[in-house]
Amino acid sequence: MHFGLVNTCKSRLQYLSRLVVLAAILALNACTPDTAINTVVFKYPEQGQLVSLGEDVKVALDLPKGMQITSATYLVDGKQVAQKNNADSIILKTDGLSVGYKLISVILDNGSKKDTITTNIVLKAGTKPLLYGYKVVNIFPHDTAAYTQGLEYHNGRFLESTGLEGFSTLRWVNPKTGIPLQKISIDKKYFGEGATLVGDKIVMLTWQGNIGFVFDATTLVQKGNFPYQNSREGWGLCFDGKQLIKSDGTNRLYFLNKDTYKEESVIDVYDNDGPVNSINELEYIDGKIYANIYTKDYLVVIDPKSGIVEKKIDMSGLLAKGYTVTDRDKEIDVLNGIAWDKGGKRLYVTGKKWPKLFEITLVPQ
Repeated sequence: MHFGLVNTCKSRLQYLSRLVVLAAILALNACTPDTAINTVVFKYPEQGQLVSLGEDVKVALDLPKGMQITSATYLVDGKQVAQKNNADSIILKTDGLSVGYKLISVILDNGSKKDTITTNIVLKAGTKPLLYGYKVVNIFPHDTAAYTQGLEYHNGRFLESTGLEGFSTLRWVNPKTGIPLQKISIDKKYFGEGATLVGDKIVMLTWQGNIGFVFDATTLVQKGNFPYQNSREGWGLCFDGKQLIKSDGTNRLYFLNKDTYKEESVIDVYDNDGPVNSINELEYIDGKIYANIYTKDYLVVIDPKSGIVEKKIDMSGLLAKGYTVTDRDKEIDVLNGIAWDKGGKRLYVTGKKWPKLFEITLVPQ
């Protein structure tokens, strides 16, 4: 029994010794270049770095000491931009890219293993928008019960959609009087938003109802509806002759099929300071998108291809403050509503529950 116990202890000690040696070997192997490729990180640029369009960006890797890389393939949003047979840095040219979030990735190969690491930058506009003011040409009455969400001009009439639960409407309006020529009420559970004319149909959004409506443009009888997709809210809407353009209160604009109302593409909107959020009512004018920015006294003019804000129009002082009666109306006293008379080349603007609607011209500053 005594010798048997000693032999058992000796066997256990030998077994434990082997485990210690094996663990040491595994630990050593884990630190070799062959298995440490997933420890590589980006040295430059910083995660989420804001970069002006046209600016060169240094892209560099931070490798563990002694690691060798045999191949590095650099991509931006999945498109290859550079290829190296080592881990040398590259210079990323941002000319020709669109503004917004850009995913930078690199596929690394050390001869026996491959891995992909990622970072991102945000591209903003490289130039400041041109600044404009305005001159009032004409003033028209506007219904102070109309919480204006969408405004367009067609054949001598305004097409106007209004909001607030229980008070949302769609209407054709006489410009000279501000009185509706036709008007329907939207189901009280919905908060009406932007609307636009598409042929013989009117397409109208709701705010958080996750649904849009389609009406006959002549009778205002509802013909159908459609669900939202990635744009979970409805704010502004316009039509460029081919696609619907929809805002959702962020800095994104969605392009929808005019027949199926499916989202087909999207752009992010940036100026030289960064993302332009709270994009609201929209109007398509001569190839550009004019937009209200919710609660701000200015309009922006957006290039629909690049998402860059090209102009900023200061509308401050258009309507004197203090006309509102209730505390709630004071909170919602904001500029909203842009309409363009394509034939007469006339630009109209108003606000939520404003007593006046203005024809204006733009003045460079």
